[in-house]
Amino acid sequence: MTNFKIIQKRNIWLTISGILFAVFVAALFLWGFKYGIDFTGGSLLELTYEGQRPTVEQVESSLADLKLSSFIIQPVGEQDMLLKFQETMEETHQAILSRLANLAKQDNTTFLEQRFDSVGPSIGAELKVKSLWAIFFALIAMLIYITYAFRKVSRPVASWKYGLSAILAMFHDAVITMGVFAFLGHFYGVEINTPFVAALLTVIGYSIHDTIVVFDRIRENLPKSDLDFEGTVNVSLNQTIGRSLNTSMTVLLVLLSIIIFGGASIRTFALALAVGIFIGTYSSIFVAPPLLVIWEKWKK
Repeated sequence: MTNFKIIQKRNIWLTISGILFAVFVAALFLWGFKYGIDFTGGSLLELTYEGQRPTVEQVESSLADLKLSSFIIQPVGEQDMLLKFQETMEETHQAILSRLANLAKQDNTTFLEQRFDSVGPSIGAELKVKSLWAIFFALIAMLIYITYAFRKVSRPVASWKYGLSAILAMFHDAVITMGVFAFLGHFYGVEINTPFVAALLTVIGYSIHDTIVVFDRIRENLPKSDLDFEGTVNVSLNQTIGRSLNTSMTVLLVLLSIIIFGGASIRTFALALAVGIFIGTYSSIFVAPPLLVIWEKWKK
């Protein structure tokens, strides 16, 4: 069995985590998110052209007289196009389709409307609040569950400290994932919508799951180990690190294929999952277990 000195080098791993955490917290405070229409209110129209897709300039020219607010045209792949604008009236929707149909006739092509989503600003504000509450209650529920699951493990670290260590690692993962999207939003215009919230909750669950696997092995090894707590944690990590890396790698390969070949509507979701799972795998090995050892050292 491999015997990597992971816990013995915990200062290195925690320093890396601390730097990443500080950088992306700063990104959140400096730039914040670039909210999509789910949160700000507005409309999104997705089209697929069967022939030659018109250029961005042609679409802008054909829709200029509608004077759309916050109008963004985003070509996707070879044939698709996303139109984002602030107006939510059905009359505006139909007027856009009419003008685009005239433009398509001029170019001897046709298009298919894939979807039209319209969200009012009041609904967008409500979604923000509900998203925050969903994340808060998920954190509390997980802390309670982990404390209960490890209630029989009281030495040398109390059961609630397992829960708190897992929550801190998970918070680290969530903040870094959000910081990455603050960076992408500021420099590349990547917007967040409700799929991002779903991805963030999934990342939280994955992070906890991966950490619990390590903690459960520590719980199994404690009664039969002749090593001190630090040594037992390190042995447990070496026993589970292969499983954690293999599981995460297979998931990341699937997500990478979705990011490259998937549609625009799912790409943000897949990217958020990929970032979160990568960071979550790191924290379940290099953040949460070292925190347990630090608890034990402080107790002494």
